[in-house]
Order: sequence, then C-alpha cells, then structure tokens
Amino acid sequence: RNLPLERRLQTAAVLQWVYSFLALAQTCIILFFVLLFTRFWIISVAYGVWWFLDWDTPSKGGRRSQRLRTHAVWRYMRDYFPITLVKTVDLDPQQNYLLGSHPHGVLVAGAFTNFCTEATGFQKLFPGITPYLLMLPLWFRAPFFRDYIMGGGLIPSDKDSASYLLKNKAGGNAIVIAVGGAPESLNARPGAFTLLLKNRKGFIKLAILHGASLVPVFSFGENELFDQVDNPRGSWLRTIQEKLQGIMGVALPLFHARGVFQYSFGLIPYRKPIATVVGKPIKVMENPNPTNEEIERLHKIYMEELSKLFEEHKAKYNVPADKHLTFV
Repeated sequence: RNLPLERRLQTAAVLQWVYSFLALAQTCIILFFVLLFTRFWIISVAYGVWWFLDWDTPSKGGRRSQRLRTHAVWRYMRDYFPITLVKTVDLDPQQNYLLGSHPHGVLVAGAFTNFCTEATGFQKLFPGITPYLLMLPLWFRAPFFRDYIMGGGLIPSDKDSASYLLKNKAGGNAIVIAVGGAPESLNARPGAFTLLLKNRKGFIKLAILHGASLVPVFSFGENELFDQVDNPRGSWLRTIQEKLQGIMGVALPLFHARGVFQYSFGLIPYRKPIATVVGKPIKVMENPNPTNEEIERLHKIYMEELSKLFEEHKAKYNVPADKHLTFV
C-alpha cells in the first residue's frame, strides 16, 4: 500500500502476465460459450464465423500488432525484474534464423518479453529481423486468446508454421524455439542449469531443411523466478507430472514465489534480473534430405556453441565458476 506508484505498476503488469499464461485462455473459452446464452449471443456467432475464415492465419505468420508489442504494460513488466536483451553480433536481415532459447523456465519470461514485445528494443538491436516465438498449437484453439497471442508474434510450434516463415527466401525471419519445451519447466528452480537438449534434434533438422542459421540464446536468471516443489526423477510427483504432460501436452510444475502484498508465498515471480544473451549464428547449409550423421554433427556443434556462450557470460551474471550446463 505504501509502495511507490512505479513499483505498484510493475507488480500489476507482471500479475496480468502471469494471469494471461495461467488462466486467460480458459477465461476466453468460458466467455465465448457464456455469451451464446445471453442477449449478446451475436458476438460469439460473429466471432465463430470469423474464426472459421481465419483458421489458418496462425500457421501463416500470424497477425502481429505493433500497438500490442509496444504497449506500456510491457515496459513496466521489463522493469519489475528487470529484463535485458544482450546482443553479441549483428544478424543479417537477408538471412533467416532459428533461435534456440534456453532455459524454458516456468513461464518463459525472458523469451516472451524479449521476442513478443519491444520492451527491450529487439527491433533497434536487430533491425530488419522479425521474431516469432513458437507456442503449443492447442492455445491457438482458444477463441479471443488466439488473437491476443498472435498480436505478440506467437505462432504454433509445429513444422508447417515454422517452415512457412523459414522458406521465405527474402530473409529477415527469426523463429524462436524454447527447445526444452514444457517438460523442461519441471526442472526449473533457482540454481538449476539442466537443459533438455541431448535428444532434441527436430529443430536441427528444421534448420537444415531451410538453410536457416542456428543461434543459441541463453537467459541468465530465468530459473531464479520461482521455487518449485521437489520432484526428482523417479518420484511419485514427477511420474504424475510426466503422465499428465503426455496426455495434455502441457506440463504442470508446482511452483510458487511471492504474493502481491507479502513475500512469503504466492504466484508472483521474484524480482530477479534476467539477461537474455543472443549468441553468434551457426551457418547451416540447406539440404532437403539431411542424413542422421549430418543432424548429429550439427547438433553437437550447437551444444558446444551454447556451452561456450554460457561459459563466456556466466561471470557477468553472478553464476558460480563451478556451475556448468548439463544436457539430458
């Protein structure tokens, strides 16, 4: 209550972001059906017609909104942690890129803020490059919510959606993939540097198919935002979480952090800085029929470059010298 206005606005911005990831889709679905039984039924009917005609838009680059991406709410969210985007080299706007974002964290705060908003100045740092963050396809089945996430530059995380942009020979497209995906969120906790990457090679094949340069990206501080109930591999909790993830396609980490008016418990993330470091591109030769050996070789190079990026920058972000990335 006695907090400065700026701090309250920052907390409110993060609160709406957490809500948008955890409950906004469900709210939109409920609203769509509830309206059908009110005098405003025409809204849902009209939207249903529009939805049918617009069904393929998410898979064809989406429909980004510069007004949404530059809204002031994202600047307040950026300053809450704060979040910064770190450029190491230029990206050629005549090329297409596939950015591997690590780690996933609980709610992908770094990737969302840096690539779905202009709060950290992506367009100024990388002029001529348009970022697209991949998200589970099921979220694009939620009425109203689909338009909201498309406005930020999100597209479905399937091969067709990514290929549509990467096959554009004019260049300037950057597909951002949280490689560890939802399962990696089950490992997200302070001090964790374990990445689900050893057997994740689909994004490597995708890069080869289209000749898109691979760019390793690491968000220092991403795993510091939330605590998580202990769920070591083999535990009953982890077994249940993995089974539910296999059924529903989304992981359910039991996370917690601080509250709105107290700091002992809640779903608001801790105020921990996040620095998203964009590494140098790995040149990829286009091949419509890549061999397993070619995929394995490039995958190994990618892991080496990601590790190198982490080691070169970790001291700047207070990561102990004895901490290293672990790939599982």
